[in-house]
Amino acid sequence: MTGGWARACRLLVVVLTAAVLQTAPAPAAEGPPDGVLTWSASADRLGDGVADRGYRMIVRTSVGGSDLRIQLSNVFGDRPVTFDSVYAGLRQDGAALVPGSNRRLTFHGGRSVTVPAGTTVLSDPLTGRLAAAADLVVSIHSPDAAGPATGHGMAMQTSYTTQGDHTAEEDGAHWTQAVGSWFYLDAVSVRAGARTGAVVALGDSITDGWQSSGDLNRRWPDYLARRLRTAGGTTVRGVGNEGISGNKVLADGAGRGALHRLDQDVLSQPGVRTVFLFEGVNDIKAHTGVTAQDLIAGYREIVERAHAAGKCVVGATVGPFRGWSEWDPAAEAVRRDVNAFVRDGGEFDAVTDFDHVLRSPYDPERILPVFDGGDHLHPNDKGMQAMADAVDLTSLDCGGRR
Repeated sequence: MTGGWARACRLLVVVLTAAVLQTAPAPAAEGPPDGVLTWSASADRLGDGVADRGYRMIVRTSVGGSDLRIQLSNVFGDRPVTFDSVYAGLRQDGAALVPGSNRRLTFHGGRSVTVPAGTTVLSDPLTGRLAAAADLVVSIHSPDAAGPATGHGMAMQTSYTTQGDHTAEEDGAHWTQAVGSWFYLDAVSVRAGARTGAVVALGDSITDGWQSSGDLNRRWPDYLARRLRTAGGTTVRGVGNEGISGNKVLADGAGRGALHRLDQDVLSQPGVRTVFLFEGVNDIKAHTGVTAQDLIAGYREIVERAHAAGKCVVGATVGPFRGWSEWDPAAEAVRRDVNAFVRDGGEFDAVTDFDHVLRSPYDPERILPVFDGGDHLHPNDKGMQAMADAVDLTSLDCGGRR
């Protein structure tokens, strides 16, 4: 291949890639009026905000569509925070963007927005189309951030920070500090096709992706999104990940407990059709006196509130964890009783038996060694994929409750 031909081919690749987030108006979709969730991460407290700092965050979309919108969160702040420059583009490599893809986002028509403490803000729609499985880059700058920052601690994805406002720059020259968290960015939505919906995984560190490979999008909800992109029999295409490492159903601690964050993290997200509930192991292994009936009551409340909001709920059994330091026969007995309820209680619209998928046939209290991430609780990449493969995709529509 000649040098000129090679350069022409590379240029064509750049042009085609940039077209993923095209600037030309796209035809209006007939999906939910507020769009459909294509990415999300649960909000939590992340130390203190820093004035005049920029954040360049990389997230992977699940469903494609038009009219990109992002949600910025100051839910855990104790004072207003201003974002005076916010851009969205497509990643080329590291902190560098595909040339021509970086575009400014506005809020109520303005370039700057101030988010009061305890609230979120949604950007104006950005015309054009965004592809599924795209590495979206959201760059934000705040001139006055201080006090508790809101974000997601364990991203399993490298993002970048800088001092000063370099949000409009497409090269990565000023974005030299790598960071493993997402700051202030809460959710991304698009306008998708008619009847397109989303599922949100409400979970703990397993859903958050601990022990999966970083920067490769190998959490089990990522594998689920891959399956949904080409699946028939369901119109669910969007996937949100609302897992928090260490999270519990009944109590706050590592983030607010599932009962306390259900409305904001899940039920309020656009286009959500189904809640996928996979939590409970942290309540069980903490040995705080939580009984199977306590946890079952928590599950029932989540189901009732989700149904009242017009959502379906898929329940998942709690996986095995013998070998983890907090395992003992008493905790195992609670896990066994909770799983019996999930399987046979009739409360959920559908059930996915993650316990059956992950456990060893020779010692069902332990995770199968080929799926063990090394600590006897968290699955590795193979285990994450096996979990996603076990989900009956048609069950995510839950008989069309909406």
